[in-house]
Amino acid sequence: MAITLTQTAAEHIGRYLEKRGKGLGLRLGVRTTGCSGMAYKLEYVDEPDPQDHVFENFGVKVFVDPKSLAYLEGTQLDYGREGLNEGFKFTNPNEKATCGCGESFTV
Repeated sequence: MAITLTQTAAEHIGRYLEKRGKGLGLRLGVRTTGCSGMAYKLEYVDEPDPQDHVFENFGVKVFVDPKSLAYLEGTQLDYGREGLNEGFKFTNPNEKATCGCGESFTV
């Protein structure tokens, strides 16, 4: 399986990398936090880690560390707008539940 981006997410990331003026792609990972135990973390990658798994969609690279990959395998990252809010949406087949505020999840 892989980590995938929708075309909308890839275009959004590509615009921000261009505006930023540097970067190889986006790092997707998980961290322990929140009511349900885990939360997604995103950051730009200027220098990859040799152990990273790299996935490319629509010309945009997503870097995932080996520890996070176990929780993210098969995840699709989308970007959209709902009302006044906009942001990334994660479709993760490994999620068993999410907290009420939507900030964290369990696997």
